[in-house]
Amino acid sequence: MSEEIQLGSSMPKEFPLHWASDWGEDRTYGLWMAFTYKEVRQCFRWIKPGRFMMGSPQDEPERVDNEQQHEVFLTEGFWLAETACTQELWEVVMGENSSKFKGKQRPVENVNWNECNAFLDKMNGMMDGLDLCLPTEAQWEYACRAGTKTPFSFGDNITTDQANYEGNYPYNNGAKGEYRAETIDVRSLPCNNWGLYEMHGNVWEWCNDWYDDYDIDNVVNPTGPDAGSKRVLRGGSWFNNARGVRSAYRLFYDPDDRYNIGFRLSQGHKK
Repeated sequence: MSEEIQLGSSMPKEFPLHWASDWGEDRTYGLWMAFTYKEVRQCFRWIKPGRFMMGSPQDEPERVDNEQQHEVFLTEGFWLAETACTQELWEVVMGENSSKFKGKQRPVENVNWNECNAFLDKMNGMMDGLDLCLPTEAQWEYACRAGTKTPFSFGDNITTDQANYEGNYPYNNGAKGEYRAETIDVRSLPCNNWGLYEMHGNVWEWCNDWYDDYDIDNVVNPTGPDAGSKRVLRGGSWFNNARGVRSAYRLFYDPDDRYNIGFRLSQGHKK
């Protein structure tokens, strides 16, 4: 089946986009591009098209039943913010900040799915052609894994030097670590192989999809079910144990829920 599916070009159709304030390419992580709004800058990384194994294998320790592993094909590349949306950006756009743990460079949190989409609508109305959206669940996991097949993008286990989670509850008999009991600034911890920061831990991140069991017959650019009652969350948070920050771990909340939840901007597909 994999040979029958054509992947798009590894390069974006247009670079830089007209709204970019600065852009470039670095040797380690590839193309990047940023926009600046009212002196607040957000950088994106170009995520090339590709295929990957989504979910977790049967022998992955502490896996959950809703992580059925299956091959997924993303035929088009997309831009993904290198960090979760900061409080600084949220506040300059929305004029308020409901986050519990205040800090300009901390991720915005305590925002529900509907509020995130209100933010996207407002941003897109301010900058012609910006076309910001939430990533699909498949895009999110593909970017989080960054070419890896292990439980974490950092390998078979993780430490609190690599992610912000509840370090008293390590993964698979690993060593205990720090419990910070709050969010931290974005870019505080190492990025993954594709230049993306804090994909594991810190705050949960909303995805665009409704939640359901995976449709393993729909594996080309999957966008989730057409309707549902819960939206998908990924990544875990400062409050969660190490199991919950695995690349394959799925959570689902009502669109009106907000506790410990933020989001990461995507660009390259319609909302």
